[in-house]
Amino acid sequence: MIKQITVKSREQVEFINITAQIKEVVTASGIKDGLVFLFVPHTTAAVTINENADPDVVTDMTNSLDKLIPHQDNYLHYEGNSAAHLKSSLIGASETIAITSGALQLGTWQGIYFCEFDGPRTRKLHIKVLKG
Repeated sequence: MIKQITVKSREQVEFINITAQIKEVVTASGIKDGLVFLFVPHTTAAVTINENADPDVVTDMTNSLDKLIPHQDNYLHYEGNSAAHLKSSLIGASETIAITSGALQLGTWQGIYFCEFDGPRTRKLHIKVLKG
């Protein structure tokens, strides 16, 4: 099963918790045991798994990425969004999560985040659920 969801960001850099949407797709697939593969088809966005209990973790991640890769840093790319491209490559465009008994096998504190680095925008996320 392949599904595409739309993610809308409001900020230039934003981590959007999409865990609930991914759970809905897995449930709708009817697959009880297998894998869910997530892929971001954009060069200035990414997907990651991290803590979703304390919102300060996302703030710390955003602030640290901005320190590591500042928005302005004498980049050569003419569109002015090189920092977004670099952050996307650093975080990555895909994640794979096991499904057991119809549930995502995430840790107690883990959530799935769509990472926007060149927003605000309307983006796509491709989801493939595979029977195991």
